[in-house]
Amino acid sequence: MAVLIVFSGLPGTGKSTVAFQLAGELGAVWLRIDTIEQAMRDSGALSGPLDDAGYRVAHAVAHDNLRLGRTVVADCVNPWMITRDAWRDLGRRAGAVVLEVEIVCSDATEHRRRVEGRVPDITGLRLPDWSAVIDRDYHPWDRAPLRLDTARLSVAECVAAIRVQGDIFRQQ
Repeated sequence: MAVLIVFSGLPGTGKSTVAFQLAGELGAVWLRIDTIEQAMRDSGALSGPLDDAGYRVAHAVAHDNLRLGRTVVADCVNPWMITRDAWRDLGRRAGAVVLEVEIVCSDATEHRRRVEGRVPDITGLRLPDWSAVIDRDYHPWDRAPLRLDTARLSVAECVAAIRVQGDIFRQQ
């Protein structure tokens, strides 16, 4: 059965670290919006802002892979309910189980340290500074995702919690 695991959370909370580890353990398709958007910038095909283009590309690739019965991990800030609903609806249309995960870092000092100490692992990617992260237009959820706090949980503990929750959803 196809499974779509959709991440959300501010930059620097540990989303990509957890998503990468999870995708590797599951042998899942890892769709990282930062990678997609940077490749689009590098191509030179778009002269203006990307807007939702990276999400649209990720949705198309996710849909194809879900139709093949694959597990897809969508790694993105996913800041608004409209983007979260779009992922959920895409998964449902593909006949997949959808698991929504929000990654947070409840320790502001630690979160800031992470943001300010990050080194891009994608060539050309400009990471946001702390001011951009805290000023981000990130809306609260109107439903309950699996919420994991990386100030309290290790990467391995986050991955284990997601895997357990995913197993529960698959059994329903």
